[in-house]
Amino acid sequence: MSKIRPSKGAPYARIMGVGGYRPVRVVPNEVILETIDSSDEWIRSRSGIATRHWASAEETVAAMSIEASGKAIADAGISADQIGGVIVSTVSHFKQTPAVATEIADKLGTNRAAAFDISAGCAGFGYGLTLAKGMIVEGSAQYVLVIGVERLSDLTDLEDRATAFLFGDGAGAVVVGPAEEPAIGPTIWGSEGDKSETIKQTVPWTEYDSSTGKFPAITQEGQAVFRWAVFEMAKVAQQALDAAGITADDLDVFIPHQANMRIIDSMVKTLKLPEHVTVARDVETTGNTSAASIPLAMERLLATGQAKSGDTALVIGFGAGLVYAATVVTLP
Repeated sequence: MSKIRPSKGAPYARIMGVGGYRPVRVVPNEVILETIDSSDEWIRSRSGIATRHWASAEETVAAMSIEASGKAIADAGISADQIGGVIVSTVSHFKQTPAVATEIADKLGTNRAAAFDISAGCAGFGYGLTLAKGMIVEGSAQYVLVIGVERLSDLTDLEDRATAFLFGDGAGAVVVGPAEEPAIGPTIWGSEGDKSETIKQTVPWTEYDSSTGKFPAITQEGQAVFRWAVFEMAKVAQQALDAAGITADDLDVFIPHQANMRIIDSMVKTLKLPEHVTVARDVETTGNTSAASIPLAMERLLATGQAKSGDTALVIGFGAGLVYAATVVTLP
């Protein structure tokens, strides 16, 4: 018989507050067209993107995270010293160690919160949310801060016609805390490593030669990624609905990863979402911000009144790896 005392966590977990930060500089397609042979019409028709935000030197991964996190903590109605865990999902923090989460936890004023980074690409927010839920229910933290943050402008090849227009910068954060009823459903997540070459960094850091002036960048096989996202991720989204015990008719909001407007529209059609379901289309003005895209879209929907507290939302992230994560949540 085990001598270990059982954990005393909350029965359930919920998202209590959300915050976002978009860099000051807004970059229209006209700027992208200075380095690639394309057109505004082509970019909009292929991706739905009209503008994106690019960070300045001062708008670091940590700085953007702190801004978004401060808003999320205030929205949750708690203080930073109550945060017991800080989870940061990012692929654009260029120090191998220490984790940027430790710097964020300290500067926010947490009381020595557990802090760590995860690398799960565009599914990173979903991965972080699932880990936070587990921490709350297990009892290792009362409140957990989940941050998705990227400076993808640092990893964009502005001469690559297939990707130069896609990526933007920003940070989104949520506070996860205890709940008396289910408010974060079961997560359907996984990976398909046999497709890892479809989205990748051009060269590993060990092969980077600074003398060439060509910084490593994100590259992808557009058509392969599109087909995978549209057909396979719609199945995952449906599995998340089934796991939560609801149907598309029960949804109020759909917040997919903001990768591409065509992917979003195709998923809506495949899932047969009713007209009353609000669909996040933040990609038009924010671009693809990878791990930050879902919390940023969530924050904008709530701030503009397109979604409201208590709404039932399906969220799904998918990307490099290839990895994915989908769940149903109650909006804060």
